[in-house]
Amino acid sequence: MMIKPKILFMCVANSCRSQMAEVLGRHYLGHEFDVYSAGSKPTQPNPHALKALNSCGYNTSTLFSKSFDQIPDDIDYAISLCQEQELTCPTFPTTVTRLAWPTPDPASVSGQENEIQDFFTETLRSIEQRIIQFQQQLSDS
Repeated sequence: MMIKPKILFMCVANSCRSQMAEVLGRHYLGHEFDVYSAGSKPTQPNPHALKALNSCGYNTSTLFSKSFDQIPDDIDYAISLCQEQELTCPTFPTTVTRLAWPTPDPASVSGQENEIQDFFTETLRSIEQRIIQFQQQLSDS
């Protein structure tokens, strides 16, 4: 059995950005990677994030927020979706490829319900594009 490399998506609460990235990562990269998400201060999946994922046809029934100590130690790629100052990351070995995809936190948006949900959906699409680009970069190298 081939051991797949592991990819970790990170944000503070593991409630929005990294949860969406985990679902999208499994969809686009799951045949190549074991995909995880975690946060430095995990809470619970944000209902707006779940709604955005569900409305695009993704299953969210198994999602839950995780801390870094619930993730395997042998991560190959660690991708932060936070703005630089937001996240306290664990220390990774130098063999881990660290990437930063700064993404505004949709949970910080205020406004009408439909405006908030639209921002979550836009965030989902933005993360999806980053994952597709990442996949293309890997296949090009």
